[in-house]
Amino acid sequence: MRLWHQSLISKLPRQQLLGQHREICALRGNGWGKKHATVNYVFKHSPYKLFQFHELVINEMHIRGYYPNEKWENKNYRGTSCEPYNNLKSVKLTDPIYPEHNDKYLKECLENLANKDIYI
Repeated sequence: MRLWHQSLISKLPRQQLLGQHREICALRGNGWGKKHATVNYVFKHSPYKLFQFHELVINEMHIRGYYPNEKWENKNYRGTSCEPYNNLKSVKLTDPIYPEHNDKYLKECLENLANKDIYI
């Protein structure tokens, strides 16, 4: 499980973009707070940050003609098997959304993609 560096979202191949959406859905739902070495940094921040990141992914999906379930566009939605938030508090949008998405992380993501024969 990985959140790709946000600058790569618009460049990801179809499989990685749709996989990113599925992984974020899992994290927003019952996966929230469950340790995973690659995404533990996400849990240091408000879940609203993950919603903001998901918005980037959903917007790219719309641009490409994909139609994710509109329920994910609600900040409080957490999937069918997880209770929604009760008015999740908004946080300021930052750039990058996650400070961990720095140049070092971008390089790591590009290397990970290259290992899959994907060059961006």
